[in-house]
Amino acid sequence: MRVDTVYENARFLTGTGESVALAALNGRIVALGHDAAALSAKKRVDLGGSVVVPGFHDAHNHMAWFGMALDDVALSDCRSVEEVYDAVARRAAEIPPGGWIIGSGYDQNKLVGGHPTRQGLDRAAPGHLVRLKHTSGHMTVVNSAVLERLDLPNVPVGGDVVRDADGSPTGLLREQAQLLLRPLTYPTPVERIVRGLDRASERYLAEGITSVQEAGIGGGLVGETPAELAAYQLARDRGVLRVRSTVMVAASVLHDLDAGAGFGLDLGMRTGFGDEWLRIGAMKLFADGSLIGRTCAMHEPFAGEPGNVGYFQVPEDEIARTIASAHKAGWQIATHAIGDRAITVVLDAYEAALKTGPRPDHRHRIEHCAVLRPEELKRLASLGLIASPQGRFVNEIGDGMRAALGPEREPWCYRLKSLLDAGCVLPASSDRPVVEGAPLLALADMVRRKTASGVVLGPDERLTPTEALRAYTYGSAYAAFAEKDLGTLEIGKLADFAVLSADPTDESTLDSIHVVATAVGGDLVYERSGD
Repeated sequence: MRVDTVYENARFLTGTGESVALAALNGRIVALGHDAAALSAKKRVDLGGSVVVPGFHDAHNHMAWFGMALDDVALSDCRSVEEVYDAVARRAAEIPPGGWIIGSGYDQNKLVGGHPTRQGLDRAAPGHLVRLKHTSGHMTVVNSAVLERLDLPNVPVGGDVVRDADGSPTGLLREQAQLLLRPLTYPTPVERIVRGLDRASERYLAEGITSVQEAGIGGGLVGETPAELAAYQLARDRGVLRVRSTVMVAASVLHDLDAGAGFGLDLGMRTGFGDEWLRIGAMKLFADGSLIGRTCAMHEPFAGEPGNVGYFQVPEDEIARTIASAHKAGWQIATHAIGDRAITVVLDAYEAALKTGPRPDHRHRIEHCAVLRPEELKRLASLGLIASPQGRFVNEIGDGMRAALGPEREPWCYRLKSLLDAGCVLPASSDRPVVEGAPLLALADMVRRKTASGVVLGPDERLTPTEALRAYTYGSAYAAFAEKDLGTLEIGKLADFAVLSADPTDESTLDSIHVVATAVGGDLVYERSGD
């Protein structure tokens, strides 16, 4: 047999063992080890002693949002609210009056002065429309020119417009209140989404990411347009969707279908429809809000805020009804639940749906699953659910999470090891652009769990490097029903892999390791300059 490519002179950490070579034909692995090395090939690639791992798979990210945000005013490095205003003023000097200034990535927990305000934005950008997106995506600050255009008396359920002591809006819109902006900003043009996917894909390949799950399209807080799937298809047609994508569909897009076809999308499409490059994944449902924004639904108040227990984004009974309908119709369900109260309600809903209609391999998920009480951890495992936490959060926003929870609840925060010990399959993800999404950074954080201030958040939740790597490869593929094609390097699977400068299962390398090359379908699609 003559194959397309043989890759050799590397340590292949396949996920099931080690190998010394890999042969690819028509995009799939056809041989490993000495059998691969012995084959005739159109091309042979010497990897120079590098370490090869299965391609990284981000189980919860927002690729289009990330790619489009590359054009925004970057605020993640700001350390005071005045620096935010300065950044806005610089952009205002570059565009004509009346234009939009969009910024993203600010975190009030890291800013001296807290949230920006409409008055500060008015001073920084007079005559412009200003919108600054919080790093969590759960809040937005706008200036007075934007507020004047909003239907403030009709705030959607599950959100609020923050007001100051005299009752005037501060400019901060939380959770569903952000939908007030829709008449001004929605829908996003398809061509802009395609460009975002192009730019994001390029970055992802440089980081060894070969597959992703997009955590919500088509509607809700994270949807860009009702035609969002068309944007992904167009990106694929043009060859700029460079990573394999499973897209979660916003629950608000699903509806009762005619002719007894159940609950879902028109034509009866549901989880699993598509191919190895673009497919429909879970239904995405938002239960609550943000931990660092102190809007997620909690059993007990946030630290230092006796009256604040957060809130749900939709009524509790609606969560249960939506989960029951989607489960009955055969959907995989991915529910955003961060606060412990929200997790309790979502577990109740999953348990009721599974009792009414048992399904042995449903793989229903709780996205983030951030504040997980011990008793709820046991229940989650017993129901066969998948928790999808973000290890990178501990480093970038961990200090804000600690401040919101207080010391008593810290051990419940973004659990990792406890999920494995309970028998759960653990995926790994970034929630990018909420935090920096490079998997190699996340691996180090999953192992060390150090916040930016150096505090170890939940020391019992640290993973071994091998466990962290498996989560970012096999675990994420499993969470998307894709483990037959992805997640390990085995004969018959897709030839997607990352070539690394060192062994990621050796903790001593985690501060210096980098991606040398990335292959998708057996072809090198990224090579680091100078390597």
